[in-house]
Amino acid sequence: MSRFAPPLLPLDLPLSQVTLRGPHASLEPLSPSHADEAREAVAEGEIWRQWTTDIPAPEAMAAEIDRRLGLQASGRMLPFAVRDAAGRFAGMTSYMDIDAPNLRLEIGSTWYRRDVRRTALNTQAKLLLLGHAFDALGCVAVEFRTHFFNHASRAAIARLGAKQDGVLRNHRVARNGTLRDTVVFSILANEWPTVQAHLQFQLERPRD
Repeated sequence: MSRFAPPLLPLDLPLSQVTLRGPHASLEPLSPSHADEAREAVAEGEIWRQWTTDIPAPEAMAAEIDRRLGLQASGRMLPFAVRDAAGRFAGMTSYMDIDAPNLRLEIGSTWYRRDVRRTALNTQAKLLLLGHAFDALGCVAVEFRTHFFNHASRAAIARLGAKQDGVLRNHRVARNGTLRDTVVFSILANEWPTVQAHLQFQLERPRD
């Protein structure tokens, strides 16, 4: 018997559209029909003005949806609309930078309306996305990336159970013209069972 494991098959691109549901959030395939709801959600609290994120302004939301769908058509992204437990549009997220031969992808381009932040919605959404990536798609690693100065995002990613891999210095030119250092986190397939148990516990524990 061979000591070596059989070769892993690359991800089948483009990734099939899928709807993921949980008690605290659901994710459905993004479409142009979400534009009005997205404009209303992003206008709440003017969240696009935060300089460490790339959240489009309300008037640019239709173009942003078109951009994500264009990347989906090329096999580089699978975008979702996120709804809260009541069915209200809460934001957007994506599988992105899909590296099919190496069985890796990133969860990113995520934004939520202000009033669902620090609720169970993000934990539920990440549990659904990670579960599909590891259990259905067969990924060996899932990445998260954020701006070095986006301390809230870095803390939220760490709370998921992701480990910091490093910092990409001068990685991108930010919207305001400054150079962005990007912090890279990841969760590996062998870590997923423990991370899954952690996220399920977070969702099930009593809240104040």
